[in-house]
Amino acid sequence: MTTKPELKTGSHLLPGLAAVVLFVTMAAAILQASFGDPQGFGPDAPITASIGYAMFNLDMATIPGEGMLVAFEIIDAVLVAALVAAVLLARREQDGSVVALLTDGGREVRDRLSGVDTDADDGGDR
Repeated sequence: MTTKPELKTGSHLLPGLAAVVLFVTMAAAILQASFGDPQGFGPDAPITASIGYAMFNLDMATIPGEGMLVAFEIIDAVLVAALVAAVLLARREQDGSVVALLTDGGREVRDRLSGVDTDADDGGDR
């Protein structure tokens, strides 16, 4: 006999409830925030020079900018370095040489993913 689905209650619902509360809090904060009117640049404004002055926190810029631009660039460089490190760590090596996952060197991985028993001797060379 078929029964109706029932909601399984318990403490495992707590992370979901916390996520909903966090979403509602962030939505309320964003909807109540006020931002200034956007400002454009003049047709002859030296934007590139002003960015350079802002990077070194100099007051010679004709366009006002933030003095924290260098911190932004440092964070950018650190994130790029982390991405490169993640790619280097994800590479697979076999017998001292780099092996791509989906090339002939990745046959063991493909066989393992497809369920083929690589330990069984089938009498032939691979």
